[in-house]
Amino acid sequence: MSTATLPGLDLPAVPADPAGVLPLEDWGLIRARGDDARRFLHAQLTQDVEGLPPGQARLAGYCSAKGRLLASFVVWADPASGDILLACSADLLAATLKRLSMFVLRAKCKLGDASAELPLAGLAGPAAAAAGIAPWGTGAAHGGTLIRLPDAAGVPRALLAGGTPPTGLALAPQAWAWLEVASGVPRIVAATAEQFVPQMVNLDLVGGVNFHKGCYPGQEVVARSQYRGTLKRRMLLAGADAQLQPGQEVFAAEDPGQPAGMIVNAAPAAGGGAIALVEVKLAARAQALSAGAPGGPALRLAALPYAIPETD
Repeated sequence: MSTATLPGLDLPAVPADPAGVLPLEDWGLIRARGDDARRFLHAQLTQDVEGLPPGQARLAGYCSAKGRLLASFVVWADPASGDILLACSADLLAATLKRLSMFVLRAKCKLGDASAELPLAGLAGPAAAAAGIAPWGTGAAHGGTLIRLPDAAGVPRALLAGGTPPTGLALAPQAWAWLEVASGVPRIVAATAEQFVPQMVNLDLVGGVNFHKGCYPGQEVVARSQYRGTLKRRMLLAGADAQLQPGQEVFAAEDPGQPAGMIVNAAPAAGGGAIALVEVKLAARAQALSAGAPGGPALRLAALPYAIPETD
């Protein structure tokens, strides 16, 4: 059993050794190719895709016209072809690909599912750090492309697209999921699609929103939330003594008649508990919170790996 924990936080520990390699069956990959691929995606996503440099990955969101996240991506350029690759939750890939394709129109951009061509694997621990790539950098490794992710509880993490994952220690799915939650970087899944403006899940705080680029679907809503002080909700880290699921509603003790938030991502923890990323009303942070129903499993809030602005 690993001793990896979130230092200073009263949260359940990782359920297995957080080191090794895991095929990521719950992730998928979209390829965008053609002369207009960057320009097209730049006009659709919250991120500056036209200015994406070689050797760098970025987070991005894809919003509805109402500014609600339909999907979230890790985006990078294929070093061989220059095509843009977008890793997202597998349960959203088909719907996201269909919706994006509706807006290609006359642009020279072809979108396709590259999940089978370039399967994704998750690397944690020494396997992720061995290539010497800094977080959000990309580089060649194991015959594919390594995309370094932010560390979680001091454990290095990375995605490997294509190639042959290193053999040896197998990473438990529960351990990868725990690290994903502990990193504080949200991933939109089918159960949470169209639930959040990007700032509600801190996408702006982890580099997933560029406020200096041109328009994209929902941009006015996202900008208004940022500059007019209308944002009243944020994503926090929490632990519980029971299993949690994305999409579960969260309730505050002082107003149990209506939800105060929602589980964004969750992962099993040692001893049968769970950790989760929880979107919640800022006004409810000091109240007793429960998941699923009033009086349901209690949530213990804790600090994320980054600061939440108090000016919200």
